[in-house]
Amino acid sequence: MNGTLIQARGLRMACVMLALVGAAGTARSQPAASLTLPQLLASTHVHGLAVDRRDPARLFIATHHGLYAFTAPGPARLVSNHQNDLMGFTPHPTDPLLFFASGHPAAGGNLGFIASTDGGIAWKQLSPGVSGPVDFHQMDISKADPKVIYGNFGGIQVSRDGGLNWKRVGEPVRGIIDLAASAKDANTLYLGTKDGLLVSRDGGKTVQPALKEAKAVTLVEVTRDGTVYAFVYEAGLLRAKEPELNWERLNNQFGESVLLHLAADPADGARLFAVTQAPELLASTDSGRTWRTLAKP
Repeated sequence: MNGTLIQARGLRMACVMLALVGAAGTARSQPAASLTLPQLLASTHVHGLAVDRRDPARLFIATHHGLYAFTAPGPARLVSNHQNDLMGFTPHPTDPLLFFASGHPAAGGNLGFIASTDGGIAWKQLSPGVSGPVDFHQMDISKADPKVIYGNFGGIQVSRDGGLNWKRVGEPVRGIIDLAASAKDANTLYLGTKDGLLVSRDGGKTVQPALKEAKAVTLVEVTRDGTVYAFVYEAGLLRAKEPELNWERLNNQFGESVLLHLAADPADGARLFAVTQAPELLASTDSGRTWRTLAKP
């Protein structure tokens, strides 16, 4: 490989990482409570997605300025009664009205571990977390045991009582971008990092490689049936089934874009939504093999 190509790839990766940092920390002016999807993507950062269990046509979009919901062909409307930054947005795997998040209040500081029990309207802090109030940029709930929730703040933290109490279980893992809890084993956790995909099988205490490629993994998501999706920089979207993890490449036609967040329809696992760093909102109806653009700024 010639030096020019290496330099170009290094520059692209640097741009991706800057986009990730910017998405976590760059504030913009508050967007309106009702916007078209392109307007919403142009005016805020997306921190998570979820398909509404009560209405599969409705997509929740967690942003730097609160929780929005979109049903085609209408606008995206603000659901939350605030416009706080919702990092680590995570829906409960069985309760359609229960959501978890972390992040920052609009006035500054950290929110700690917060929850909504009314479909994302009102939110309250359940716990400050360890050395908190925490700001979990990466967080997920175990579909194997919904009482188990993982978050990343000063190292891997875990709650085994639904988020009321937390314990730091592992040393900080270098370059974490995303994490996802297993659907088969509450002690198994996947971590997308700048150096590749890692897996912990002891509740976050230790990690080991889960993929041969030592390239940045910007997204990892586990569906309720144990399908693991991972977006590997320059390799594209990969998929495997738990527990064997025999990986197959689904798609590498995203150009300069990388996937940052992914949500599967709980009622139809082939129906996926994803957001890129661009940002673009994408949709797939064939388990990620092909994608179409729903909206871009």
